[in-house]
Amino acid sequence: MIPIRLAHSPDADDAFMFYGLAKGKIDTEGIEYEHILKDIQTLNVWAREGLMEVTALSAHAYAYVKDKYALLTHGGSIGKNYGPMVVAKEARPIESFKRIAVPGKMTSAYLALRLRHPDFEEVVMNFDAIQPAVAKGEVEAGLLIHEGQLTYQDDGLKCVVELGQWWFEKTQLPLPMGVNGIRRDLPEDVKKKVSKHLKQSIQYSLDHREAALDYALAFGRGLARDVADRFVGMWVNDRTVDMGEEGQNAIREFLKRGEEKKLIPVVGEIEFVS
Repeated sequence: MIPIRLAHSPDADDAFMFYGLAKGKIDTEGIEYEHILKDIQTLNVWAREGLMEVTALSAHAYAYVKDKYALLTHGGSIGKNYGPMVVAKEARPIESFKRIAVPGKMTSAYLALRLRHPDFEEVVMNFDAIQPAVAKGEVEAGLLIHEGQLTYQDDGLKCVVELGQWWFEKTQLPLPMGVNGIRRDLPEDVKKKVSKHLKQSIQYSLDHREAALDYALAFGRGLARDVADRFVGMWVNDRTVDMGEEGQNAIREFLKRGEEKKLIPVVGEIEFVS
């Protein structure tokens, strides 16, 4: 057996897409997968050291790990005309907010916000602490990822800017959030097998939605089933099975604009494995 550590976040969408692999529904052809669950900020940091053979990471973070990882064309979280959002107690122009809570400086949401609103002071928090902090008035605005995109109104908060919509209006492209990296030093045949298994796992989950959703709910931080179903539907779909040229172009454009604003290092050509 070939051991492969597969690192991803303990979120409902990641759990949903990896259901097929985690529950032995896929023939892994001699590869033994060990699932490592950590928050995305930790995975971004680990990726800089190349610790995991396969890892979820932020599209933004790829700029810092391109020497160690290529990108798989499967398993991406890519929102077409939707994505992370800035929320506050009152809706007013984004430029008026000078201090904003963010879920980590290597997240794609953070880069997208910097592209939209370059001049603000970030307050780094765990992603699930941001919505309560805004509601309590501890920070005037917060950048929401994950299920906060669906639940912020429960706390009486208003959307200041929807970054996926802003990006789509600017580029006519979807906004890439999460991607899956595979270490460049793995043998080519192993890379191809991993790519195939990941694609098969996502498709299996979509084909067995109720069972996969049951599994994902254990990772949903108490989400109601209907909210979890909506959240999974946003981030696990046909673009997750295979991002295609549109998804690849979205990643190239996202990182190119980051380069142009000197927010990230020069990335150069991006290697995709499919």
